[in-house]
Amino acid sequence: MTDYRPLILTALFEPDSQARFQRLRDSHFPPERNIVPAHLTLFHHLPGGEIDAIRARLSQIARLTPAPAADVVGLRSLGKGVAFTIRAPELEAVRAELADAWATLLVPQDRQGWRPHVTVQNKVRPEEARALLAKLEADFAPWRADLVALRLWRYLDGPWEALGEFRFRG
Repeated sequence: MTDYRPLILTALFEPDSQARFQRLRDSHFPPERNIVPAHLTLFHHLPGGEIDAIRARLSQIARLTPAPAADVVGLRSLGKGVAFTIRAPELEAVRAELADAWATLLVPQDRQGWRPHVTVQNKVRPEEARALLAKLEADFAPWRADLVALRLWRYLDGPWEALGEFRFRG
């Protein structure tokens, strides 16, 4: 039986950066809302009924793509949260290729401009978010946070179920 629940596509960082983002998320995200790991979302809502075609495309593109470099270049306010801004031109090219291939499958949110980021706090009072932003900015230094894979998830009305990891070449 086909599962039509939405799919989410994220990029996976190398272990040190993934752990760094996760520590910050665990420290600053409201515990009752911290139900998925720190992540860099490429697509928020892909159709679950297309999972076989999506997996095939992800396998192909990951196999052909060298591991993209990513730079953590700053912080940004989300109003009620804080995120790290990511610059990853090679990953942007991968996302653009997938968006083109999946143009008829995308919801409006995934058709609009992509601003790569990793959220470490959300759904808090604005003053709490401003305080964390100021604290993190005071100590911020850019760093390289390389990407190692694409990860496909199924949205389960809150939590996510990992469905596969597609490692980049090399």
